Amino acid sequence: MAKKRKIRNDTLLKTIKKLLWRGTVLFFSISILSVIALNWFPVRYTPLMFLRFVENIDDNNYRSIRKWKSLDEISDNMIRAALAAEDANFMEHFGFDWEAIKRAMDLNRRGGKKYGASTITQQTAKNVYLTPSRSWFRKGMEAYFTILIEIFWTKERIIEIYLNVIEVGNGLYGVEAAAQTYFNKPAYKLTAFEACQIASILPNPREYQIDNPTRELQKKQRKIKQSMEYVKWKERKKER
Repeated sequence: MAKKRKIRNDTLLKTIKKLLWRGTVLFFSISILSVIALNWFPVRYTPLMFLRFVENIDDNNYRSIRKWKSLDEISDNMIRAALAAEDANFMEHFGFDWEAIKRAMDLNRRGGKKYGASTITQQTAKNVYLTPSRSWFRKGMEAYFTILIEIFWTKERIIEIYLNVIEVGNGLYGVEAAAQTYFNKPAYKLTAFEACQIASILPNPREYQIDNPTRELQKKQRKIKQSMEYVKWKERKKER
């Protein structure tokens, strides 16, 4: 009897191991193929868009606005403003800005305001594939997709997808929706200051208001404007 039970347990263990192995292979295969495919296809929906829809399902006035635009249809001002605000070393790193991470850790150890160091690649990985929940598992998945994105996408493709899927207001996604909603113009016509206004709200677009900026937000807009000219973008594009 004990021998039969041992055989059943061994068989069950082998089955579980086989299922785990197949599941792991399937996950890696699908995730890699998905990242490769998005080199050519626009991202129409993200987990965050679905989450916001569920949160507002009882609100009849809620509308989700997103308009995909290629990088050539987005103002260079907007690209530079986003880089200056969120990831000044975007063109130099491979998905992770280790100096920024170390600096944020040092500042956070002192207490007070919490600082993050997520790069645009990390934010793109989170926006396209994950939810905004905070957990070590989610951070691990974010790191995994960040590496895949840096391997299979160009820097131009990363920033293109980022600027098309970021949340820029309640129900607003992408800089084209922001440009049309806030300034009544397409994204390729955004001025440097308008681009800075949009970039300044990216950390918390549902709390910050472009049309009624706080003093802190105005200060951030000026800082972004000053940093834009130092951002490396066109230099790299000309070399490619």
